[in-house]
Amino acid sequence: MKLTDLNRDGGIGANSLFLQLGDINILVDCGLNPKKVGRAAIPDLSLIRGKSLDLIIITHCHLDHIGSLPVVMREFPNTPVIMTTSSRMLVERMLHNSANVMMRQKEEEDIPDYPLFTHDEIDRCGKRLTGLPFNHAKKFHGAKDEIEVTFHHAGHVAGAAAVELRHKHRAIFITGDVLFTDQRTLKGAKFPAGHFDTLITETTRGTTERAADKGRTAEMTRLIASINDTIQRGGSFLIPVFALGRMQEVLTIIHDARKFGKLVECPIFASGLGMDLADYFDEISRKTRHLQFNRGIIKDLKIKPTPRKLNAGEDPQQNALYIVSSGMLVERTPSYTLASGFLGHARNTIGFVGYCDPDTPGGKLLAAKNGETFVFETAHVKAKIKARVERFELSGHADREELLEFAVQTGARSIVLTHGDPPARAWFAAQLAEQAPQSKVLDPIPLKTYQV
Repeated sequence: MKLTDLNRDGGIGANSLFLQLGDINILVDCGLNPKKVGRAAIPDLSLIRGKSLDLIIITHCHLDHIGSLPVVMREFPNTPVIMTTSSRMLVERMLHNSANVMMRQKEEEDIPDYPLFTHDEIDRCGKRLTGLPFNHAKKFHGAKDEIEVTFHHAGHVAGAAAVELRHKHRAIFITGDVLFTDQRTLKGAKFPAGHFDTLITETTRGTTERAADKGRTAEMTRLIASINDTIQRGGSFLIPVFALGRMQEVLTIIHDARKFGKLVECPIFASGLGMDLADYFDEISRKTRHLQFNRGIIKDLKIKPTPRKLNAGEDPQQNALYIVSSGMLVERTPSYTLASGFLGHARNTIGFVGYCDPDTPGGKLLAAKNGETFVFETAHVKAKIKARVERFELSGHADREELLEFAVQTGARSIVLTHGDPPARAWFAAQLAEQAPQSKVLDPIPLKTYQV
């Protein structure tokens, strides 16, 4: 098998792998880098131009995995695209939202490349997108060769799949983004045990060692306690969330706490794509056994829409809970604007519940210390850090020890490291060298082709 990482910047960004198995060419994911804009944000597709592309596989619907899908579908108009049934229900809504964001960015930031695709183009793509159930093997044919594709439940987010590829006598396993632990809304990953010839694994949390006292239940309890304390001190609590997955999970945790009398009374504000996706989650929940979400919780919690007009640097002083995107405080998002007003007041708390890229405002804020001055560049706000800034270990990604254990038990001849910052990959490389010395570990340089 030949493998090329088309994510031009490496790390976590415009995730996209080009695999060549015999005469069959496969693209796994085609994402968008949230830290870049314009054409610089998409994978480097120049390396596959002029080649045939037999199949596009989507592991799940976060934009770092699907954000450039219409671009590659435009370049390869006859290539089928497959994903899980749940992802098929979500993918067009996610892409339409991305088109809206790009149109807004084009106006506000004068980005000539935007939009990378239009709403009409997304609608035309629809007929080429196929949803397949989990654990259902499907064969695809090239000119001479044949591969078999099976999706395995990967936890992480609704529809997320690991991908098992079988080509002749060879078995390849791609974890995608994975979480083995059950969430409130989603069952944990169910991966097949046993041998694979090649393993391609995510490494997101390679630098994060989970403390023994920070299990998921304990962290949910700590989150509720922190919200209660903040509200009782007269402050407001901001939870930056990813619209797909994290928001619905947090809403369910909050609802459970309110139902059992564990959460103080306070206004709750939420809005945007994450609230819209609640309808989709409700439908998926009724049609699959992996997801448990009921949009009735939004009515039960009496959630109010976040005000349309948020003023940078201004604390709304609502003594309320805000659950808004983006999860990493990306510039020009509601969470970024609210944080710029929250941060300078000791009564407030900002609580992160998911992964934050170190280079994003969220990652930088987590690394900063109380009393330092923090700059919200695009909001033109400087604030001295007086609010509490906390991290709650409720990530949608597996603990590094769990992924390492899975990797070792596969006995793979080759293990490829993906979807992780360099230090995270380095931890996996060192541990695998020690615990799986028979495996060749590859941390691919972007845009370089390897024989695996």
